[in-house]
Formats: sequence, structure tokens, C-alpha cells
Amino acid sequence: MSRLARSNRDWHQLLEVCALCETLIGDLDGVYDPRDYNDRLVLGLKGTMSEAELHVLKQRLLAGQQAKARRGELRLRVPMGYVRRPSGEVIKDPDEQAQAVIALIFEQFARHGTLGGVLRSVVRQGIQLPCRVAAGLNKGDLVWRRPNQSTLKNLLHHPMYAGAYVYGRRPTEARRKHPGRPATGRRVATPTEWQVLLKDHYPAYITWAQFERNQRQLEANCNAVQGAIRRGPSLLAGLVRCGHCGLRMAAAYSNNGTGLRYMCHQEKNVYGGPRCQSLVGGPLDKLVGALVLQALEPAALEISLQVAADVEAERRQVHQQWTYRLERAQYAVERAARPYHAVEPENRLVARTLERQWEEALAEAERLQADYARFLAVQPTTLSSAERDAIRRLASDIPALWRAQGTPDAERQAIIRQLVDHVVVTVQGESEQVTVHVHWLGGHRTEATLLRPVARLEQLSYYPQLLARVAALYAQGADRPTIAQTLNREGWRPAKRTTTFSALMVGRLLARQGLRYVPPVQAADLAREAHEWTLQELEQILGIPEETLYAWLCQGRLTARQVTTASHPRWLIWADAGELDRLRTLRNTPRTWKRPAPRQTSMDEF
Repeated sequence: MSRLARSNRDWHQLLEVCALCETLIGDLDGVYDPRDYNDRLVLGLKGTMSEAELHVLKQRLLAGQQAKARRGELRLRVPMGYVRRPSGEVIKDPDEQAQAVIALIFEQFARHGTLGGVLRSVVRQGIQLPCRVAAGLNKGDLVWRRPNQSTLKNLLHHPMYAGAYVYGRRPTEARRKHPGRPATGRRVATPTEWQVLLKDHYPAYITWAQFERNQRQLEANCNAVQGAIRRGPSLLAGLVRCGHCGLRMAAAYSNNGTGLRYMCHQEKNVYGGPRCQSLVGGPLDKLVGALVLQALEPAALEISLQVAADVEAERRQVHQQWTYRLERAQYAVERAARPYHAVEPENRLVARTLERQWEEALAEAERLQADYARFLAVQPTTLSSAERDAIRRLASDIPALWRAQGTPDAERQAIIRQLVDHVVVTVQGESEQVTVHVHWLGGHRTEATLLRPVARLEQLSYYPQLLARVAALYAQGADRPTIAQTLNREGWRPAKRTTTFSALMVGRLLARQGLRYVPPVQAADLAREAHEWTLQELEQILGIPEETLYAWLCQGRLTARQVTTASHPRWLIWADAGELDRLRTLRNTPRTWKRPAPRQTSMDEF
């Protein structure tokens, strides 16, 4: 009865079935009829006591396990890079190459800062991960396996590499368990939820401070926080904050990745409201990059020395890995040669097999020697004098190194993230004025003003003053080229991405004030229908630049047809009174930016 009554739910269901089928239940104390009230009461009480007994036993076992864990004596599975002796002591893997690989992974993460960067680095160098066989006939043997993202992630998150004994990293939740699968229902607990934490309990590969720093870096790589370093020309992706709502601004690309904009669209996406602000990303990246270079100028000498030391240290580590691989290959050759020399010559069946194994080991050793020779030709162990001079020269001219085409955007992003915590951007209305607050990691803050490109002259904050200045120069008798030269000399800037005024721009400014208005003259040599205009005629009627009208024509926003004249083909645009009003409204409508659709990746690219 005690075995059946492990759960009151199952036990009472059994009693109901026995009562319906008129089945008796017996134990060492007697026989009971589930249909009788007194027997039913006794059976229910015995079931409750049996379940309580099982619960007490389980709690005692769990309490003993937890007490053993609090002393650090509960045996847990050790990760790669560690082995457990028969006495129970945990030590580093006695294989020197295994220890060097684990230490190299942590050094690569400190250098790259991302899990993907570490994976690409070890794959490029041909490094494999050391694993000990956990069970089977080959239990305890060292095997080498390909690195993968999941294994590296578990390695960087494991506190044992910092010498800490931790119990309760993967607690089990009953609601997550699947029936028939006892190992399911586990979740990753946060460090504050760990039941036991004993520091300096195991031999460590890194310090506890470095482990905590790695965890903060892995957390910062998530999209919800600062964001990891990603591909693209944006230097501030994940660092820009909106000065109006305080949310993070997204980096959007257009024109096949060449056009960059920072947009705050959380209000629009979540609440359906208007977009907070948007600005071109190039000027902002250039401003923050200049501030970062200004902060790095006093440390040019220290940077050159540190870069040379880092390059040499990385080369020594890579060459050490090659040395370990060559030693292991030579050991395999000697191990294959010993049984071949010990076999009897008459036993040709065994001798041929051993000879083939010896030849395979020799071929593998020769292949590694050839690969190492090619590697030495490309990357010597120490830096040459020319390489050292190049490092010092580049470090002394950090702006040139920053602007060099060979410098990848990911390295510029990494440098900025070492100094800048976040950047708060506030666009002043629809004008070109942008207030930028750069928050440095040390707690300092730098305020600067940025001039962004805008779509129309009317958006310029000094547009009324610009009109007044053009009118004053026109009243003095200056022609359009002279006015343009005067404006450029005085520091006036037009809209969009151009930096100087031209005579054509000055003519449009005069036409807007009625100082230079020429009635539209229709081309007499064109066979046109009613309400058809050329681009030049629409520019004079609407005051819209001919370039904008032609862009609308290419985008399909205008109804037009092309006719051939004696000189060259010309476009005729249909526009009645209603169409003219629509074009004026379209011109005055604020420009909107659409986030590009995600790129579809085919299976052929993997």
C-alpha cells in the first residue's frame, strides 16, 4: 500500500475504481472494502501518511545535499579545462595545450568584446577545444572538437573559471517540466539567486573581477541594453538617445548601406503617434569621432607601446598553439612506431595494419610542419623593425589611422565604446540646429552644437535673415554670381548636403521675394495638350526646384510624357489647378523616412 500511495491524487482515484468494481484492498494489517465508510477512512489516512513520509524523506535528502553544497563538497560536473582526481580534488587539465586554449579564449574575449569575435578568431587560427570523454570505454581521454557558439557561451558564463564554487545555477521549475523527461524545466539563475557561492575554491584561469567584467560585457552586447558592435558604417549604433523621449534611436540604412540615419520611432511604432526626430548620421558620427580623437591625443605614445605589446603577445600565443600541435603530432608518430617495432615480423596481418597507422601519423606530422612553415612565412614570431616603426608612426598620427580605408568600422565602434557611454541628441524643431550631449564613461559630459542637412531652405533657422541679406545685396546692384560669392564668404550655408551657394540658388531666393519674377514663357515648338507644362515652367509657377520636380517624375509622382524636339527630348507634365495645389501641398509636407525591409538571406550564403 505504501508503494501505491505515493500521491493522494492517484491513491484516491484507485480507491474510487476499486469501489466501483467491488474490489478489496489488503495489506499486512488486514483487508479493506473501499465501499465501507470506516475502511475508506482508514485507507485515506494511510495514504496521507505514506505521502507525508515520502515528502519527509525527500526533504531530508535535499537538506543533506544542500548542506554538502554549502561546504563545497558536493560533486558537480567540471567544465573543459578541469579534471577531477579519484580523491575528488579538482585541478586544471594536466595537458598544457588544453590550459593554453582556455586562457586564450578569455584573452580573445577581452580583446574583441563579443562572442562572435572570439569564435571567428579561434576558427581563423585553427584552434580546437579540449574535451574529456565523460563516459564509456574511453572515459577520461582528451579529444579535440570544433569550437561553436554555444560551447563558448557556456565557457564564458561559467564561474568555475574564476575559481568559484557555485550551487544553484540551473534550478528546476515544475511548470516548465515535460512529463517523462526528468532533465527538463531548468532555467538559468541570476548570480543573486545562487544558493551557494564560494570564491577561491578552485584553481582559476581568470580573476573574479575579470569574470564580473565579462558578464557585464555579455549583458551589454544584448539589443535591450547598449547593443553589440555590428556591421555597418554607423559608429554610434546603440549609443544614441533621443533628447525628447529618452529612448534609444535606431540606425537605419538606405541606398544599399551608404545612407545612414538615426531615427526615434518608438512613439510611432508603439503608440501610433508622430515620430520624435530624425537626422542624417554622417555629421553626428564625424562630430563624436573628432571628440574621441581629441581625447586620445595625449595617449599617443602609450597607445603605440601597448599596440606593439598586444600584437607580439597575440603572435606568441598563436605560435605556442602551433608548438603544442606539433608536439602532439610527434607523440602520435612515436606512439604508432612502438607497436610496429614490437610486432613479430612473421605476423604480417598485424604488421601491415600497424605500418599503415604509422604512415598516417607521419603524413599528419609532415602536413602540420608544412602548414607551420607557411604560417611563419606570413606571420613571424616577433615584430620586425619596419612593423614597429609603422605602429609608432600610425599611433603618432591617430586621425590618419582613424580615417584610413583599411581601418574597419567595427574597430572604430570598439574605440568609441571604450570612451563613450551614450550620446543624447536633440533636434531643434525642424531646423538644422542639433544639440549633442556626449556622456563619457568617466561621468563627464561634453555639449556641442551640430548643423544637420535639411530638405528645404525654409527649415533653416536663419532663413528670414538669409532672405533679408539677399534682398539687401540685390538692392545694391549685385548680380547673382556676386551675391552667391558674398554669401559663401560671409559663412552662409544652404540646405541639404551642399556647402556653398550658387547663382541658381540666389535666383530662386530672389524669385521667392518677387524681386526677380519672369512670367512663364511656353515653348512654342512643342505639341502639347491642355494643362501640360515643362519642368522649367513648373519651377517658375510653383517655386519648386527643377531637380525636385525631376526626382518626383522618376518616382512616379507626376503624370508626364516625353516628346522629341529638334534639340533633345523633353518632358511634358500634366497639371491642372487641382494638381498644382497637390504639388504645393506635397512640397510643404514634412519628409518621412521608412525603415528598410530586412534583407532575406538565402541558404546559399551559409
